[in-house]
Amino acid sequence: MVRKKTLGSRLFTIFLYTFLGLLAVTCLYPIWYAFCLSISDKTAANSGLVTIMPVGFSTIAYREIMGDAKFFHSFWVSVQRTVLGTAFSMLVMIMMGYPLAKTKKEFKARNIIMWLLMFCMVFNAGTIPWYMTMVSYRLIDKIWGLILCGSLPVFNLIIIMNFFRGIPSDLEEAARVDGAGPWRILFQIVVPCSVPVIATMVLFTSVGYWNEFFQGLVLSTSDKHYPLQTYIQQMVVNTQSAANMSPDELKLMSQLSNKSLDAAKVFIAMVPMLVIYPFIQKYFVTGMMVGAVKG
Repeated sequence: MVRKKTLGSRLFTIFLYTFLGLLAVTCLYPIWYAFCLSISDKTAANSGLVTIMPVGFSTIAYREIMGDAKFFHSFWVSVQRTVLGTAFSMLVMIMMGYPLAKTKKEFKARNIIMWLLMFCMVFNAGTIPWYMTMVSYRLIDKIWGLILCGSLPVFNLIIIMNFFRGIPSDLEEAARVDGAGPWRILFQIVVPCSVPVIATMVLFTSVGYWNEFFQGLVLSTSDKHYPLQTYIQQMVVNTQSAANMSPDELKLMSQLSNKSLDAAKVFIAMVPMLVIYPFIQKYFVTGMMVGAVKG
């Protein structure tokens, strides 16, 4: 028999949907505002007239970006950093998370390694020792310098490790009976059963690499080595004065607002993560362990 909803439950449902709708709007509005500002004309952008709709349609900001070689070079640096960094980071976390998910009896050094990881997560030596370490390893102006920094997020490692602990031991025991070794068990049994957590950590790691700007600022001696977010940050902070502009640049600035140009670059920088997210989002709510072990 289906129980009818009471008035209180209906009101709670309405409140819940209203609250979640408003929360979604607050998350989407900054993206929509950046897009509206990027296609608005100079007068409207500088006067603060753009709110929820573009004012005066203009694509000059995007035409300017199409001719900005530094922007696309920084974009390519960020693509390399994100792809290589995410792949390297996930490989390290998977290979560390698997043995750390074992008991102390199975892996004797487990507690020592976990204490070291927790200590490094809580205590930070600071920027200067970190920079001196990067200099000593000759990672300045190198793509691997941008990749190796933060390639082992301890919090993400703990999440993966705890997920590995939840995998039924019957699967590994059956694989050992069939003659599988640790490497085969990890990559043919554990990893396929851990697709949801791995996909989630791929998203978190890739977003972290893509949005990080401070490391690019410190580890790069010239703007040609900047990742995209560092380039945008420097572009917003360092505004070129009219005295240093060429006649062509002055003509362009008479038609283009810096606010529209900045908004266009910020919007383009968000697009890759917005495109990737829908393909990974399904793993947040689905699992792959259902039916893996028969009772």
